[in-house]
This record gives sequence, structure tokens and C-alpha cells, in this order.
Amino acid sequence: MTSQLADGPECPGGAGASRGAPAPAASAPADAAPPTPASGPAHAPGVSARRADDPASPNPGDPVGFEGRSPAPGQLVPATGAWREGDPVGHRQFAHLGELALERGGRIGVTCAYETWGKLNATRDNAVLVVHALTGDSHIRGPAGPGHPTAGWWTSLIGPGAPVDTTRYFVVAPNVLGGCQGTTGPASFSGLLDDADRRLPYGPRFPYITVRDQVRVEAALARALGIERFALVIGGSMGGMRVLEWALMEPELVERIAPIATTAKSSADQIAWAHAQISAIRNDPYFLGGDYYFQPDGFGPHAGLGIARQIAHTTYRSAAELEGRFGARAQVGEEPLGGGGRYAVASYLEHHAAKLALRFDANSYITLTEALCSHDVGRGRGGVAAALGQIKARTLVVGVDSDRLYLPYETEELASLIPGAGPARIVHSDYGHDGFLIEFSQLGPLVAQFLAH
Repeated sequence: MTSQLADGPECPGGAGASRGAPAPAASAPADAAPPTPASGPAHAPGVSARRADDPASPNPGDPVGFEGRSPAPGQLVPATGAWREGDPVGHRQFAHLGELALERGGRIGVTCAYETWGKLNATRDNAVLVVHALTGDSHIRGPAGPGHPTAGWWTSLIGPGAPVDTTRYFVVAPNVLGGCQGTTGPASFSGLLDDADRRLPYGPRFPYITVRDQVRVEAALARALGIERFALVIGGSMGGMRVLEWALMEPELVERIAPIATTAKSSADQIAWAHAQISAIRNDPYFLGGDYYFQPDGFGPHAGLGIARQIAHTTYRSAAELEGRFGARAQVGEEPLGGGGRYAVASYLEHHAAKLALRFDANSYITLTEALCSHDVGRGRGGVAAALGQIKARTLVVGVDSDRLYLPYETEELASLIPGAGPARIVHSDYGHDGFLIEFSQLGPLVAQFLAH
């Protein structure tokens, strides 16, 4: 569970894949004109639903994100920052994977958005799978731009001549099931119409999913692309959880794994932090039980999503970094001592809250956080030690010494229980959990050496 880098990430298709958005969006009906913010929040639209006779029926147009910037003065935040049908596609490709079974029962039709770099070789075994963290996405390389609200988040690690060299490897980065950047998630069209004949997003009707469900989608994508074997499956934080499940669920597809800044099982402490974030969103009065998608700009659950982000971002950085960078200093031009102003660190957290609201969806945040809490490689496998003992893939385990979300001892325990993993590699960083996104000079050589052998 991690932020994008805080301060300032040719795409051949494959079998079963198509380039472009599944369907265009149409303008909102004239009678749906939003009230002005001064008039107070609009009432929740009716959500009584019926099956759509025409699956291509119009979807009211939704505002496009603002490329990772904070809102300008007076700018209203859209009710959701999700990528929606009709938005710029950017470098996304789409694979329509059909219906997939879910761990907790039921099935769901899945479209998976993904990006690729490099070319798949004739033996179809030079692929590398990169799986992103909680609020990440498939855009690991390239600038922000139409369709991509943030720049690539692992550009230094992946690319021509990089440790994961795209002149040698075919790199695949999917958007996660339940997310909000093109793969089926709560903001996706559910196949239902509401009582105003509008295409109804899943919203709170999206099924409960687990990390294992997310891996099933990624494995289906791999097979659709004709990949015979991944030379490496790599990811950090929530992505690292999926890396571990990949080694257990799809051992025949995996040669090497690199779980980074992650854990074998979510702890009570980690679930507690997550619970506070979910509660912040659900208690936002504009959350409307999860049916906020037709609300006008400025009337989405941005306060709750922002508070969730502030809680999370505090766990992503170290106490030493926040103290050295901000201390107890006041924000420039403000007076927190009885004057109603903010501390500098509070302004910093609010900045990241605002950025996330422009590119993320509150329901997706809940869905993915609940999946993260469910993570336990030992579930149904005789416990953590027994499960990790089954891993046959060559393994590189990396942690961050200042990580206060996924603690260094968890990294060391993870490495000790995986046969042949060797000792955990611990990256030194003042940045805490986010060190796995920042400390390229340490992480890059570890990955390069791992692939070279």
C-alpha cells in the first residue's frame, strides 16, 4: 500500500487484447444539470437498477483527471478520479477476459487494462510482470499526459538499459482488479441502468475480492498474451503480496519472484491502519453509501478519501524523515498557535490528499484496502510457514530499514521461510516504506544482479 513518488510513471498487443477504450461516453442529459456548490449537496440519485437491454447505452460524460496536480484555486474536484470509458486511453491496452470465479464465491466479467514495453520472444519466456501497489497503476514508464494522471513510478528500474532492460525483456504491467484505471472495478459499468436510464457503475455492488482474485485476473491476462513463463514477477507493497501469491498459485508460469517491502500476512497493526482509512471514507456525508458517481463536481467523498490518504501517507514515510523535513514548523504565512493556521507537515499531507482525489476513486480505495487486509498466504495452505515452504521460484526478498508499515523483521522472516531465497536484502532509506520507490541506487543493482544469475 503506497503512494506514487511523492514529490516531484512501443506497446505490442497480444492474443485476446484490443487497443482502445471499450466504448465512448456521451454527454450528461440536459435535465441532469448539477446544482451550484452554494446550494448544498445534491440528493443521491435513485439507484434502483434494471438490466440494460443495450450494453452500449450512453454513459454520462465524466471529468478527466488533472494530471497529478493539486486543484487550482476555486477548482472543484470530480466525484471520482477514476478512468472512465470515453476518457483518453493513453498507452493502455485492453484484454477482455470473460467471467472469472472469485475466491469468496460468484463470478464477474473482467476487462483488464495493461501496458507493455519491449517484445515477447519466439519462446515466449522473456516476460517480466510488474504489479503495482494500492494507489499505483500500470503506467510504470512515461510522462503524465492524456489518459495518465501521473508520470511513471518505476522509470529508473524498467526501460532500455535499466535493470529490467526492455531491449531484452517484454514487460507487462496490468491495472489491478478492483482498481480505477481501466481494469474492472467499482467505477466500471455494471450492466445495469438506474431509474433515470443511466448506465449504473458497480459502486457498492462491486463484489468483495481478495489478492488471490487479483492474481487470477493477471494470470488470465498472461495466457491471453501467449506468455509461457515469466522470467520475473516483481512488485512492492500490495504488489508484493500478489508476487507471493503468483509463486503459489501459478508456479509453472514463474521462474523468479521479487517481493519488495511487503509481508506474508497482514498483521493486526496493518489492518488497524487500514480500518481507519476505510472508516474515513464511509463516514464522509457525500459518500452516499457508495452511489456518488452522478454527483456534480465538488460533491464527491473527497474529504473522506483525503483523510484516508493522509493516514496512509503517514505510514508510508518515516518519523525521522518527517521530523527532518518539517519538524513542528508552521506552514509559510500561517499561524497554527491559536491562529487557525496549519503546521507544514499538515499542509504536506493535505497536498497529497488533494492529488489523490483527482486520480482515484473512493470505492476502489475501499475495495483494494479490504483485499489488502485479507492477505494471508497461509489461508487454506496450512499456515504461513507451510505455504512459503512450497515456493519453488528463485526469490529475491527486499525490505526497507525505516519501513513502519511492513517492518524489517517481517521481511527477514519472509526470506527465512522461502527455500533458497537467501538472506533478505535490506535497503537503507530515510523515507520509510516509500523507499522502495525512491532508493533506486540500492534497489536497481539488486534486481539487475538477480536477473543476471
